[in-house]
Amino acid sequence: MSTAPDLLQALGAYVDPTALGIVAGGTIVAVILRTPTRDLGRAVSAFRVLGRKRFDAAPMLDQIAALGRIARRHGTVALDRTVIADPDVAAAITDIVDARPIPETAAAIIERRRARIERHAAAADVWAAAADVAPAMGMIGTLIGLVRMFTAMNDPATIGGAMAVALLTTLYGAAIASLIAQPIANRLRRRGREEAAERARLEAPLIALAERERPRVQAIREAQAA
Repeated sequence: MSTAPDLLQALGAYVDPTALGIVAGGTIVAVILRTPTRDLGRAVSAFRVLGRKRFDAAPMLDQIAALGRIARRHGTVALDRTVIADPDVAAAITDIVDARPIPETAAAIIERRRARIERHAAAADVWAAAADVAPAMGMIGTLIGLVRMFTAMNDPATIGGAMAVALLTTLYGAAIASLIAQPIANRLRRRGREEAAERARLEAPLIALAERERPRVQAIREAQAA
């Protein structure tokens, strides 16, 4: 039966800082060079999304319905004093309180949802790019290891280390792409699609609220102006 030290020793054969530095470092540099800075930040912050539950629009639909009741009883201005956690819903309510024209309000609601979809897609694309680059970095590391091996044929003590770099860089490239970067990209895309579908449910009630409240706000403003 293998003991813990034996297991650690066996795993230690697959750890090589040089090989890991070539693949991981090369992948990071390549992704940074091909990606806008804002998308890099989104890709890193997307880790928070991975641990969350599936996005559900039901609580926001309930809040929109409650906001409609508040506006009916106390006037549209009362919506300004409500606390709305979701920034997209909050922006739509601000447009409604400001009596923004209905077509502009509807277009802004749709545009905010599309912008959010694009941000999610951009974060997933960064991880997909890492999945594309990592195997190439592994191949580059393999070539570096082979060059080191052939240039050290007169020194048998260094051949083993060079061969290890050549083989482990290929392993690391495949592992980073298949076990880390691509699964994260796929999961972010799936989460983005789910959230986009849920947020689409918010558009109709928000537009309906805007259509109902804008004439009242306009009437109040005209009365105040008179």
